Amino acid sequence: MATSTVTSIGSNGSNVSSLASSLAVTGLASGMNWSTIVTELGNAERAPETQWQQQQTTIGSEQAAYSTITTNLTTLQTDAQSLLDPSFFGSVTAASSDTSVASASVTSGTPTGNYAFNITQLATAAQVNGASSVSQGLDPGGNPSTVTVGAAGFSTPVTAGTFTVNGAQVTIATTDSLQSVFSKIAAATSNQITASYDATTDKITLASSGGSITLGSGTDTSNFLQVAQLYNNNGGTTNNTGTITSTTALGHVNTLAVMSSADLKTPITDGGSGAGAFKINGVTFDYNAGVDSIQNILSNINESAAGVSASYDANNNRFVLANTTTGDVGISMQDVTGNFLAATGLSGGALSHGKNLLYTLNGGTQPLVSQSNTIVSSSSGIAGLSVTAANTGLATVSVTPDTSTVGTAIQKFVTDYNSLQTYIASQQSVTTAADGTVTPGTLTGDTNTSGIVTSLRSLMSQVENIAGTSGTVTQLADLGFQSNGNDNTIALSDSSTLTSKLGSNLNDVKALFSDPTKGLAAQMNTFITNTIGPNGTLPVRTSDLTQQTKDITTQISNLETKISNDTNQWNSEFSAMETAESQTNSELTYISQGVTNGSL
Repeated sequence: MATSTVTSIGSNGSNVSSLASSLAVTGLASGMNWSTIVTELGNAERAPETQWQQQQTTIGSEQAAYSTITTNLTTLQTDAQSLLDPSFFGSVTAASSDTSVASASVTSGTPTGNYAFNITQLATAAQVNGASSVSQGLDPGGNPSTVTVGAAGFSTPVTAGTFTVNGAQVTIATTDSLQSVFSKIAAATSNQITASYDATTDKITLASSGGSITLGSGTDTSNFLQVAQLYNNNGGTTNNTGTITSTTALGHVNTLAVMSSADLKTPITDGGSGAGAFKINGVTFDYNAGVDSIQNILSNINESAAGVSASYDANNNRFVLANTTTGDVGISMQDVTGNFLAATGLSGGALSHGKNLLYTLNGGTQPLVSQSNTIVSSSSGIAGLSVTAANTGLATVSVTPDTSTVGTAIQKFVTDYNSLQTYIASQQSVTTAADGTVTPGTLTGDTNTSGIVTSLRSLMSQVENIAGTSGTVTQLADLGFQSNGNDNTIALSDSSTLTSKLGSNLNDVKALFSDPTKGLAAQMNTFITNTIGPNGTLPVRTSDLTQQTKDITTQISNLETKISNDTNQWNSEFSAMETAESQTNSELTYISQGVTNGSL
């Protein structure tokens, strides 16, 4: 018998494995699509997961409902805690008979009554007005030819453009000297108007040979006349010659420049080491005259704990310190190193004493004193009342119970109670479809929420006779609230009753809510704490639901692990079957070919 090698199979089975892998996908050897069978077997084994996932969805809906109920209960508890505080019912409001004289505010517990304040003197702050004219003039040497108008020490920089003198237009540039401007004025007016500068007074004077001077026009584009303080109503006539002179000295301090270049009459020094220092009200301020600007130091003062504001008064060419608080309180100053306070004229300035507010109360003859324009209990003796004076005069402040705020709080308490009951009812309601299908609500039959509904309804409708009260207000119905009749909500059926009881029986209303034992707000607060507190019924139930969800997730995970293992086993077994089938088919083909060609 002839022999041959069967290379299609291979002695090590590698070719068979390759073929089996291909056949495992298609089932060509067995003619069976067993991969689909494996998938279907896995899906069949996975069937319980659908029910489990539905359970998780239901649990999630319950937890969401519990979360909303918890939020609503928290809001209701906040309302109850406001009404639980006895001082809340001591809320008062204040009104002034003349707000142009004084306004008023109160805190809870302020004694009610009418208080007549007669303000005779307002409080003012102490102020130091430094020496005037602390800057050097535009030209200390008296030569206007050396002064460039754009860089001169005017209070406001001069702008280029035109201005008008006696109808004649004068055009200047910021690079012109002051003398050049004077010459242009003379040229434009055919020498009718001449200008001069007096270094002693630091002023500019315009003189007319024609007896009159008219300055300015609506078409002017330069501000020279304004900066030079030359105005039509400044001048007069002398020997039939009209003159107009600057209203004040023109030189000003350049607060933005480095101190050594600030145009002060007396230059600021820092002792030569850059370590200048001075004190205001005991607070030390350091400076370097070659680095810091005056504005830097003014800002430092204003931002410090010295209790003063510092500024440069350009109109009067002086520095000013003012206390930030009113009253007859002084300001202390001392140059430590250098001469900042002396050079700026502050140490030589005059102290304008602050004033205390003076007033009388309820027609009293003895003046009362307040250091500020706000009168508080330490001055008036009226606890909780604050009166802010705006002017002198008489204003009567009426302090009355703030029943409006109390009434609003009670109505909010009831409104939030209704919102909670309405929400729970919506979660417990059962719906019936047109085909008769009945669908329960998320919390239908839930004993926890049913207990909440019953307890809340009982609390809101109970009657309590509280000791120490007149007995006219023992339940919410006495305030005008009535049950809806169709559900668990209540409504304010008569707002006038609530207003009346708050006005005439406020103590009874206070006891109804805030009595520590029987008060509605007190009992509601306790109930809600027991319901949503750390060990409350809702947190415990929510925790149980969370654990149920985790357990179901674990079940699903375990089942998926089993399905994965089973799938691998099934694939292995079908793959082995496919390989064996393939081998059998190959051997049959080999035998058949051998018989046909006579090799076997």
